[in-house]
Amino acid sequence: MKNPDFELKFKVRDYECDLQGIVNNANYQHYMEHTRHEFILTKGISFADLHAKGIDAVIARVEIAYKSPLRSMDEFVSQVRVSIDGVKQIFYHDIYKLPEMRLCVRAKAENVCIVNGELSICDDLNKLLTNK
Repeated sequence: MKNPDFELKFKVRDYECDLQGIVNNANYQHYMEHTRHEFILTKGISFADLHAKGIDAVIARVEIAYKSPLRSMDEFVSQVRVSIDGVKQIFYHDIYKLPEMRLCVRAKAENVCIVNGELSICDDLNKLLTNK
């Protein structure tokens, strides 16, 4: 990914792998969610604070392309870049095996905000997310 907004390094744990010895596909969503949450924290955003204001940020859609498997003890980096499209905050994710930077997963997660029970544009959140 060119110019990620944030990246986080991980190491595959044994229990994340399935019978074939590769990371179970569901765990990639955990890696990406953790990366998004850490990125959001660097922007000074707290889900608890948003919720207290009546704002709930929720993932509405995820698309994942699995390119190459990760195995136990592999080190990798999860990168994220964000853009805004109407009511959606779109998080683009790439996961690369280290040190060779081999692409393992490419994904897109679309987030929306429910403000006081209604789908809404959340300008304050959008500004924080896109502020470099």
